[in-house]
Amino acid sequence: MNAVTEAYLAAVAAGRMPHEELAKAIRATGLHDAIYRNGHLARPLFLTRAEREGLDADLRTLHGLLTGLPERLFGGDAGAFAAEVGAQGAQVDAARTAAGQAATLSRADLYRAADGFKLLELNVSGAVGGLENSILNAAYLDSPHFAEFAAAQGLGYADTMALLGETLRAEAGAGSVVAIVDWPDSYPELEPMLRKTAARLADYGIDALVGHAGQVECRDGAVFLGGRRVDVVYRLFLMEDLLRPEGPALLDPLLAAAARGEVAMFTPIASELYGSKAALALLSDERHRDRFGAAELAVVDRVLPWTRMLRPGAVTVDGEREELLAYARRDRERLVLKATMLHGGTGFVAGWRTEPDAWDRELRAAEGGPYVLQRRVVPVPELVPEPDGTLRPWVAVWGAFLTGRGYAGTYVRAVPGTDAGAVVAGGSLTGCVFHED
Repeated sequence: MNAVTEAYLAAVAAGRMPHEELAKAIRATGLHDAIYRNGHLARPLFLTRAEREGLDADLRTLHGLLTGLPERLFGGDAGAFAAEVGAQGAQVDAARTAAGQAATLSRADLYRAADGFKLLELNVSGAVGGLENSILNAAYLDSPHFAEFAAAQGLGYADTMALLGETLRAEAGAGSVVAIVDWPDSYPELEPMLRKTAARLADYGIDALVGHAGQVECRDGAVFLGGRRVDVVYRLFLMEDLLRPEGPALLDPLLAAAARGEVAMFTPIASELYGSKAALALLSDERHRDRFGAAELAVVDRVLPWTRMLRPGAVTVDGEREELLAYARRDRERLVLKATMLHGGTGFVAGWRTEPDAWDRELRAAEGGPYVLQRRVVPVPELVPEPDGTLRPWVAVWGAFLTGRGYAGTYVRAVPGTDAGAVVAGGSLTGCVFHED
């Protein structure tokens, strides 16, 4: 526990951080109905200055390593890289078409372990959740008691949405029109949230429209939404949508327009592949260590848990060669099984929560498929006060954002207890993060 957290919990215990005052400030944001229907974590979390600076440096390095994998391991063949990490058919073609397109926006999902932050996965996409997290920061500062505490501790926060707006302006230039484009099936439910996002971007000088892929028109060397020409498509549809029956008809014209430079795609369609757990396995695999420098390997070894594709054969574990499946069975309680390109906890099996026979069946079913084995990360629980002041442990996933300017704020998803398995958005509470400024 860092000194700021200790000071905050002491203030709560002394009655200097009234629960109802904080709750009222957060309710006033209006986020409950639009975005965070489960509610909010009962306190913010805190980063020391050293932790924030460390995240900034480590996330820049990891993002660069992952987006550089096609060049370092596949001779620049974006399609070969895509196929290796699990892309199929039209997805591989799209990756080749989008080769060379780049935009920096990612969210690293991390546990804070006893020896520092550890990466669970890296989401490289404009569709990442939590971008509006700074609204919670501002709400806390609307509480006079918390504002006094923040001033005394020298606390600040990174405004993720402002930094996203800056990145979009850099992508397309001042005065550009941005179309936030979702998939037709999910758009009706998400439209209210997307309109709020567009309104927030307007506060930062971004002229944003919202719609879905079926409403986009590609004609006369340009791309249009609602009759307006757009300069940037802010992509919320996913690579997996390319494999839907209607996917090619809806997306091929738009991807071709982006390849011709008629519109910028934020983020490029292939960017999700860099966040694939299979890409993390490539980065972790000892066979590729000669492709990276000593400083890069130091970041990989410190931040990325041991990760391998679930394929037959020998691997290096703690300096020793061992057959992968034999090791997986022997060290079940320290391993997790993850699907490479699924999200929200889908395809996740915790070895320590699974009986040996059931674990063996899971391994056999997943062997050779799009799955990785990863060494378990044990998070340090965060103490969260109940309304009566009682402290309760919670497990938190820290979602740290990166834009072209570097570290861009953090939002948190947390569940009560000390062993959450997979913390997923559907059953967690959301919080924000302040850092020593």
